[in-house]
Amino acid sequence: MKPVNKLNPEGLRIVLVLQGGGALGAYQAGVYQALHEHDLVPDWIVGTSIGAINAALLAGNHKATRLQRLKQFWGRVSHQDGIDLARIPDAQRRSNVWLSSLDTVLRGVPGFFMPRLFSLFPAGLVVEPEAASFYDTAALGDTLGDLVDFDYLNTPGGIRLTVNAMKVKTGELASFDSTQQTMSADHIRASGALPPGFPPIRIDGELYWDGGLYSNTPLETVLDDLPHVNSLCFMVDLWSAEGPEPTTLDEVQTRQKDVMFASRSKRHIEDYRRTHNLQHKLRELYALLPECAKSDAGVEELAALGCSSTMHVVRLPYGGRDWHMASKDINFSKGSIAWRWDQGYQDAMRAIEYAGWLTAVSEETGLVLHELPPFAKKQSAAEG
Repeated sequence: MKPVNKLNPEGLRIVLVLQGGGALGAYQAGVYQALHEHDLVPDWIVGTSIGAINAALLAGNHKATRLQRLKQFWGRVSHQDGIDLARIPDAQRRSNVWLSSLDTVLRGVPGFFMPRLFSLFPAGLVVEPEAASFYDTAALGDTLGDLVDFDYLNTPGGIRLTVNAMKVKTGELASFDSTQQTMSADHIRASGALPPGFPPIRIDGELYWDGGLYSNTPLETVLDDLPHVNSLCFMVDLWSAEGPEPTTLDEVQTRQKDVMFASRSKRHIEDYRRTHNLQHKLRELYALLPECAKSDAGVEELAALGCSSTMHVVRLPYGGRDWHMASKDINFSKGSIAWRWDQGYQDAMRAIEYAGWLTAVSEETGLVLHELPPFAKKQSAAEG
């Protein structure tokens, strides 16, 4: 018999929700490392863009090799720094990051994307839809083929994988799910096909762009999943909806990106709470009906609503300021990647040490949101 994990004694379904955010995604890798070390391995991972890539690396490998594959990917796509960033002043680190970002713009990222040389697209001329971009992501397909075992990923019994993309022609959100279809590298590339940098990916005749254009935090995919079951959901936020008033062009562009791609989780959580309360009231009203007015179909429909379940959402926000540089998501400097990974690891360790989800809640509680505790003292969760 498998020993009981003291961090998950009730055997809650563990879900990992990963945003899009380019190079900021190294923070997600650090979060997973901490979960991995405490045997909080996800049963289900939902990702968008870089989150979809990290998710595929995890779901597409055996537990013993997952961290190794993550490290191999981030090692491939990071730019070597000319100097140890830990040994130089902040101003020089900023200059190094600027040069690294410029290098990404000019030469792309090996194993990820490369510039389209001699393309007519930048000149505004007509090209094939699959070539309508500044960069080509064929290299990412090759990297995923090297590092992801898609046969293992598509075998029932492993980590469920869901990645989100957006239909180019209709603007509708599409969720590709390993329990519903055979997943491939193209599904992952489609989830990260952010225009005009990256080209749309055609799957079964339909063109798809980055799912972040519709919703960059795929928490709603988890909240809408039926039937509802008791879950422990780790949600990693790479962009901050709140920030200071910008005073420079770079700060304005940074703030714009943060707001565009920041999590809309608060809205989704409040919608979920309201729905849960309505479902609970519906059950109470049904119970008051005389037995002759009840039916087997009604009981089955109530069971499908699953409003007796509780979901714990642990929010892990990336706190790097990145000098308020709008190019932070294309900063693949090796030192920056390592710093983000470490920050994700340290933040997840704080959340695990606090383990607010172990605190008992009433059966009527549909969702509990846990924020990171402050360094000085622990804080209570916000229940709903």
